[in-house]
Amino acid sequence: MNCGCLENKVNHMVQMTMQVPDKLAERIRPIGNWLPTIIELGLVGFKTLATATAAEVIEFLAKNPLPQQVSTYHVSDQAQARLQRLLTLNQAGMLSETEQLELDELEQIEHIIIMLKTQIAHDW
Repeated sequence: MNCGCLENKVNHMVQMTMQVPDKLAERIRPIGNWLPTIIELGLVGFKTLATATAAEVIEFLAKNPLPQQVSTYHVSDQAQARLQRLLTLNQAGMLSETEQLELDELEQIEHIIIMLKTQIAHDW
């Protein structure tokens, strides 16, 4: 893979040029606006049930939603219920080590979504 990079100090973004197979380019082109977030979620390296929530967000972005749809996006009721359960256990001091890791990973996902929504509010 060849990669050329140009850094934009104002927006803290780097422009990258890659060579990918034609078939992959066809799949990437429609979701180009959301590709940085999809890549970021894919690189986190989730080790818990938070993987399902990350996959849910990636699946949503892969459908190439409108910026307005992303701005109002929320994870599924099931994912929200799981997060609420973990927060309740955390408040009670009853989280296992695995649950704490999952809560940390869910917080990473939330941060990525918040940053995306902030970017959308700024750009669109």
